Amino acid sequence: MQEELNEFECLEVWELVPRPDRVMVITLKWIYKVKLDELGGVLKNKARLVARGYHQEEGIEFEEYFALVARLEAIRIFIAFAAHMNMVVYQMDVKTAFLNEILCEEVYVSQLDGFVDPENPNHVYKLKKSLYGLKQAPRAWYNLLSLFLLS
Repeated sequence: MQEELNEFECLEVWELVPRPDRVMVITLKWIYKVKLDELGGVLKNKARLVARGYHQEEGIEFEEYFALVARLEAIRIFIAFAAHMNMVVYQMDVKTAFLNEILCEEVYVSQLDGFVDPENPNHVYKLKKSLYGLKQAPRAWYNLLSLFLLS
């Protein structure tokens, strides 16, 4: 959990601010996952911090959340074509992908139980960047990835 919070700090995902009036504050939760190796042994335990974005209302907390996704058929055609042309295909995983795109909307999330700032217990985090669980997070990542691939 501390590793995930360190990533948030390095990427400057949020800043602690006084709680604004009449603004919905989204709560956070931890999602735990056990990564297994190919033999079924425990490789590592993972913890990911996500926003409970299902409380967000379209048109109030966010405008657009549609993001394109590749269909399985398109991926298969791409791999078949690459194999036919004797091309090498690389796969990659972007760690903390959603934490890289700057948010357009103002979004506030609560402090985590057990990680509350003792000097500012009533403050909330104002998100600077997207966070897993937000409705607009996939769209923000898609926009960033598109800009990178087109440049």
